[in-house]
Amino acid sequence: MPTNTCLCGSNIQFQHCCEPYLQQKQWPQTAEQLMRSRFSAYATQQYQYILDTYAQSQRDTLSVKELQQSDKETTWLRLQIVNCPDDHTVEFKAYSKFQNQFNLLHEISIFTLENQHWMYKEGELLADTGQVKLNRNDQCLCGSGKKYKKCCI
Repeated sequence: MPTNTCLCGSNIQFQHCCEPYLQQKQWPQTAEQLMRSRFSAYATQQYQYILDTYAQSQRDTLSVKELQQSDKETTWLRLQIVNCPDDHTVEFKAYSKFQNQFNLLHEISIFTLENQHWMYKEGELLADTGQVKLNRNDQCLCGSGKKYKKCCI
């Protein structure tokens, strides 16, 4: 995978995918685009963008510092969009590494339009969310296609 491919898994160059959103040059036109850009923001530690894309009701109870602290030492590896059953719902799997342990965040996210912009409203964590056990010969969760033992150990 080229190094300039977007972190969100779209297979589009970062500069033509999530970067314009993170630089606030454009606003995502769909809930899926917002989900992808929020993942890229987490992966690049752009917590102000994450805060700015929460719905107002959640934004009032969060801060950049709290987002940064909750994400401390987490490396975001890969995003997989599972399903977009309607224009305001995105089911996704996000893989991360924290303290040498792989994790899966599997969520159904609900987005809402506020002032003609998509915002993250809330999410439902699914049962398989949590720690992921990998054997040395399993495919690495980062999406490289390599075996775990030759990739992210």
